[in-house]
Amino acid sequence: MSGVKARKYVLRSMFHGAPKKEDFEIVEEELSPLQDGEVLFEAEWWTVDPYMRLVAVVGETMTGGQVARVIQSKNKDYEVGMLAIASFGWRTHTVIDPAKDTASGLVATPVAKLDPTVFSDDISSSTALGILGMTGATAYFGFQRLCQPKEGETLVVTGAAGAVGSAVGQIAKLRGCRVVGF
Repeated sequence: MSGVKARKYVLRSMFHGAPKKEDFEIVEEELSPLQDGEVLFEAEWWTVDPYMRLVAVVGETMTGGQVARVIQSKNKDYEVGMLAIASFGWRTHTVIDPAKDTASGLVATPVAKLDPTVFSDDISSSTALGILGMTGATAYFGFQRLCQPKEGETLVVTGAAGAVGSAVGQIAKLRGCRVVGF
């Protein structure tokens, strides 16, 4: 039932400075037909984050989260067309049984279905990897619960250029704080 060739981005050599095309190799692999309980996901978005430099391993598929769409399924809980988020890495297609498998070590976290009432034509599913995902949750809960801001206070954000820091700054402004970012 699969008959799909996946392309994965394998780290050829550790990069220094900005990554270059030569640092990666695109490897094709034929995916096995689906077994009962398995789902074939096709990547729609994947992450490119600073932490990847620290965990990248030469000879392995680049790590990272992705939003993926179910394109084939032999799992009653995953319908064709459904969107999910998981740590499948930099690969175009992934076969996994979400109930018991970790895609042969490719997945560090479980597969999470995306709510179709949240992600629509107006809100891109890519935001599940950013402001409506871990980035936004870290910013919101870290700021709200740890800082417990009050209107009129001044907040200094030293990582304001990063994803979490820029979100914290925006949340703080909405809460009536004066924000200084650098």
